[in-house]
Amino acid sequence: QVQLVESGGGLVQPGGSLRLSCTASTNMFNFYVMGWYRQAPGKQREMVAVITNSGNANHADSVKGRFIISRDNAKNTVYLQMNSLKPEDTAVYYCKASRFGYEAWGQGTQVTVSS
Repeated sequence: QVQLVESGGGLVQPGGSLRLSCTASTNMFNFYVMGWYRQAPGKQREMVAVITNSGNANHADSVKGRFIISRDNAKNTVYLQMNSLKPEDTAVYYCKASRFGYEAWGQGTQVTVSS
């Protein structure tokens, strides 16, 4: 039962940058895929970016060129660097860990993009 703790959220102006981090309570390398998802009020949760234990990453079309996911298995941490933030990026961002037959979610961290 891995625990995932997100941090780094907050209020940022449009065009600004923010870096989220997610730290796992167990060895992150055991999880084949780590990812970031987000959910805005009244909208469904969507995948933002995912990354395998070998570093192969995919980003949603809506964030390609702006967001970058990375992971540091030695630190049991996955990051989401968010650049050129837009108001529509406002959401609660959740960290997800998954492997065969198991998945876990963090509690989420609020990101608000506003002037």
